[in-house]
Amino acid sequence: MIRTLQTGQRSEVWIASVTGESTLLYSTGHVLLEAPNWTLDGSALVLNGDGKLWRLDTASGDLARIPLSGIPELNNDHVLAPDGETIFLSANDGHIYRAPLSGGTAKRITKDDGSFHFLHGVSPDGRELAYVGIAGGDFARPGRLLTIASDGGAAATVDVGSGHCDGPEYSPDGEWLYLNTESFSTNRGHAQLARIRVDGTGFGRLLESDTVDWFPHLSPDGRLASYIRFPAGTQGHPADLPVAVVLVSTDDWKTPLHTWPLFGGQGTLNVNSWSPGSERFAFVAYPIATQTED
Repeated sequence: MIRTLQTGQRSEVWIASVTGESTLLYSTGHVLLEAPNWTLDGSALVLNGDGKLWRLDTASGDLARIPLSGIPELNNDHVLAPDGETIFLSANDGHIYRAPLSGGTAKRITKDDGSFHFLHGVSPDGRELAYVGIAGGDFARPGRLLTIASDGGAAATVDVGSGHCDGPEYSPDGEWLYLNTESFSTNRGHAQLARIRVDGTGFGRLLESDTVDWFPHLSPDGRLASYIRFPAGTQGHPADLPVAVVLVSTDDWKTPLHTWPLFGGQGTLNVNSWSPGSERFAFVAYPIATQTED
């Protein structure tokens, strides 16, 4: 299902600095933009909106569609390959695809195995993908952490407990998968941040909190991380809530360095949005107010 803006609502793409400042890069009342990735050359953000893929120039603020063929409408799970020229994408048919970042024909990676596949991570060498599998596409069932070769093949399960998990992403050194999971709580929906080694050992919690915490994203240098904090009691990662984007040191997940409160949630920070130099990252807010012209 393609998300759309409510009456009077806007998509605002923001650039946050690790020093605490933030700048509005782009605002529109016409398309609900989601989940920015930052290109390897630092020149653009890549987002989805209206089931399509878009390129937003970080210098000019110009938005342009990236033409893709051979793929259904997109959701907000997409990750750039380490080569800087390829993008991996999740589509609304429940499959993962690979496509040229400049546009072109997409190739499906996952098989019809009875599950929906939601991509979140690509290994630093580009050879492996991490994703969440939902059996039968039944969202009442918990998501499972799986990995697969980036050119397809058999998937492997990584055990992170019985609770729903999401957002698995490789550390810059390729040794860990970072994620959020409900396995630390008996309260349904109480997602917390965690990590596990790629070999399935060392599973542990990064932060114990009363809030619902999703999508940990490490900076390319591994020193910092961003994540999105939902109100206590939130089920899943819904849209249109008062949330906060949080910046922490990876040496101390308990102490926020900076926090950006906003109205959003789904689409705000679903994928890694760090700049290649680790000094900035992007997020999307969805304020509701009187619409103005772009």
